[in-house]
Amino acid sequence: MLLSSRSAAFRRYQQLALIVIAAGAIYPLLYLRQNFELSILDAFNISQTQLRYCSSLLGLIFMLTYIPSGWLADRFSSRKLLAYSLFATAALGLWFSTMPSYAALRVIYAGWGLATGLTFWAAHIKLVAMLANNDQRGQFFGILDGGRGLVEALLATVAVGLFAYFMGRDGGSTSIALRQVIYFYVAVLLVLSPLVYRFVDDVKEAEAGDQKASKNAFISDLRVVLRRREIWLCAICIVCGYQLFYATYSFSAYLQQHFGLTAVMVGTITLAKLWMRPIGGIAAGFIGDLINPEKVLSLLLVLASLALAAMAFLPTTAATAAMLAIVLMIGLLTYAVRGLYWATLEGCNVPNHIKGLAIGVISMIGYFPEMYLPLLSASLIEQYPNGLGYKIYYLALASCGLVGAYAAYRLAQPRS
Repeated sequence: MLLSSRSAAFRRYQQLALIVIAAGAIYPLLYLRQNFELSILDAFNISQTQLRYCSSLLGLIFMLTYIPSGWLADRFSSRKLLAYSLFATAALGLWFSTMPSYAALRVIYAGWGLATGLTFWAAHIKLVAMLANNDQRGQFFGILDGGRGLVEALLATVAVGLFAYFMGRDGGSTSIALRQVIYFYVAVLLVLSPLVYRFVDDVKEAEAGDQKASKNAFISDLRVVLRRREIWLCAICIVCGYQLFYATYSFSAYLQQHFGLTAVMVGTITLAKLWMRPIGGIAAGFIGDLINPEKVLSLLLVLASLALAAMAFLPTTAATAAMLAIVLMIGLLTYAVRGLYWATLEGCNVPNHIKGLAIGVISMIGYFPEMYLPLLSASLIEQYPNGLGYKIYYLALASCGLVGAYAAYRLAQPRS
């Protein structure tokens, strides 16, 4: 009996590991600007505003597909959805590597939105939620986000190394160096797709009868989700926490444009930030299970908000070590927030047969900033030059983080 229990636990962690690797490998292509923003502008011959419009389009597609994504996760094989998503993202990556026109770029980003939003997002979160026991929600979601960050950091380490190597050859060509980075990420996705299809099991739900009965009751199920106070508080935690994290995407351009750092130096600093994700995410998950996920999340949101506000006041004459320290602190705290905010899902007491739908609703609200933040930041940067736009942007998002801290605090309180 004990052996069987250990075998089942090993199998759960084995599947979790594969889901984590898939989640860590599928998104770097979409967010390549995190480490190579100015290089993308040069290689694709586009403006910063055009690149941010592509990011905004990606956010719009995500917002439109989150609820359908949850519906798909409740109705179809999650294993097949994940395998398809990995393959489709890689195929679009090959097109991306040709460095096509701006019009084609918008099509690629829209396709990536469908491949990673519609068919991947809710399916992989639901799989993790179903794999975790009640007393493991913090650590499983901490491992998901922290492990995903570890995968991203390992891949980014190779990517930055490839970029630096090809930039150092014969004077270096930004286009050639960036293309090798894209090829690398595509190859990883093409390897993962069949592995996920083969080794990840479709979770068998105890409520299969209820699921069958609810296939024609989408509106009824949606009402059940929307009427839950906990769902809205969970969504507020995520929308505020995600904005703090999203601010870090602009660090690359901010440091390079206003602190005089080279592209390779900036890539190294943002790479170091990525290594904070496995530390912050996994540690926060285990601490959350020991204390209380919601209370720990509230404290982390306050600390992350203060750290981001400090970034706004960093003088341009600051030493590289000071920049690195603040960037790493923000990375550690925002990744800790990410490692915990989905752990609040279990406290929402949503039945398994509509858990995917709940994930979709929370995601639509929680990740809505992905649609407007690129436009907001572009507008502020253009309207307020010399770094002032970035400072206003960081302070505004830090304020939102405090709102999320209050929502997490309310979520931790028992309902009277």
